[in-house]
Amino acid sequence: MEKYIVEAEEQGKRLDMYISSKDEELTRTSAQRLIEQGDILVNNKKVKVAYKVSEGDIIAVEKQMPKEIEIKAQNIPVDIVYEDDDIIVVNKPKGMVVHPANGNPDGTLVNAIMSICKDSLSGIGGEIRPGIVHRLDKDTSGLLIVAKNDKAHVNMSEQIKNHEVKKTYIALVRGVVKENQATIDMPIGRSNSDRKKMAVTKTGKNAVTHIKVLKRYDKYTLLEVNIETGRTHQIRVHLSYIGYPIIGDCVYSNGKNEFGVVGQCLHAKCLEFKHPITGKSMKLEAELPEYFLEILKKLENEQDGETKKELSKELSNIIIALAKIK
Repeated sequence: MEKYIVEAEEQGKRLDMYISSKDEELTRTSAQRLIEQGDILVNNKKVKVAYKVSEGDIIAVEKQMPKEIEIKAQNIPVDIVYEDDDIIVVNKPKGMVVHPANGNPDGTLVNAIMSICKDSLSGIGGEIRPGIVHRLDKDTSGLLIVAKNDKAHVNMSEQIKNHEVKKTYIALVRGVVKENQATIDMPIGRSNSDRKKMAVTKTGKNAVTHIKVLKRYDKYTLLEVNIETGRTHQIRVHLSYIGYPIIGDCVYSNGKNEFGVVGQCLHAKCLEFKHPITGKSMKLEAELPEYFLEILKKLENEQDGETKKELSKELSNIIIALAKIK
């Protein structure tokens, strides 16, 4: 159960709007349904959807997963980067959902992990998310930590909460980023115009993203990205907001997809953390997926071609200049 205390600047908002702005996973429609079911209480009382919150109100939210979703172990191939008695770290492919939900009842990472680990998974995440410590978007590839027991789960959750886990992503964006390094410190919440999307908004939650240029191409930039917070779609929203949407991101790049990829060019390449039981410093990496490498190879070839043209032009100008001297 999640609990919120309404602050002075938030009073006067409709309850459904207040909840959807606080919980990134709930749309306004979902919030309305929960209010009507009595799963959202104000000061321990059931209220109407149109209720306007007041300063000091205590809002309790109980999100119930649909009972029809039955979690089953499935023999799905998974790239295991590291495994011991306490944690398992996998390299999730793009296109794979992390845990079951409406529209994705199976074929998820959880289904695959249950087949590998059997009953040795932390129960803190509940029946739907056993062992899941953090998440990656469906079409983001890369490293993800799964806890095998409750002690490991609690410790890893604390490390993430205290910003002690360093997450490094690689992203290919449209546009040439001028700054070699930059920090994007802008709050993220649910979009007011499209409740299925996230956006930079004044009423959102604190979100901090650091970017570093790895290579500039003619019309694109390869970035190293580190995040301090883990808001839904954080990297995608931040980069799109400053004018550099991620290649392949059909949600936050105005539908453009010049390379025809399914899913965005965003990869969780490196995780640095302390082992939840031994305390040993760990650094794990996962190479870029093949589709990502193919796009970079194409850009490299194009850039090499342009460089050769420039050199040929410069050489021609030199020859002409020398001829004039004679």
